[in-house]
This record gives sequence, structure tokens and C-alpha cells, in this order.
Amino acid sequence: MPTTSPPRTRVSASGLSAFHRTKLAFLAAGFASLVLSVFLWATGRPQEAIFVGLWVPAIHSLGTLLLTGERDRS
Repeated sequence: MPTTSPPRTRVSASGLSAFHRTKLAFLAAGFASLVLSVFLWATGRPQEAIFVGLWVPAIHSLGTLLLTGERDRS
């Protein structure tokens, strides 16, 4: 049974493909939102913390929506 390898992607000078750099940016934004939410909660601002905490799944959902199908095009 022949095995198929994943399609090759172009690698930039930084060592990451454009797809992975974009994915990393969305993950970093979600993590930053989580950290900010915990900070707000710890400083006694629970309403702001909950509001910012809701950004995490929204950021990750947006990233998933935008990046779905990117691998199929390359």
C-alpha cells in the first residue's frame, strides 16, 4: 500500500510557512486575551475579566474560519 506524504509548503527565512505564522498569530492573540482576563480578575474587575475572557473562543473561532481550507489550496 503506497503512503502519501502531506503536500510540501514553502518555508520562509524564519523557518515557518505563512500558514503556520498566521496560525501562531491567532494562538498568541488568544493566549494574550486569556492572560489579560486573568489579570483583570485578579485585580478585582470581574465584569471586565469575563468580557475579555469571551474573546478567547472568538479569536480561535475566527482563526479556524479563516485558516480552514488553506492547506487544501497549497
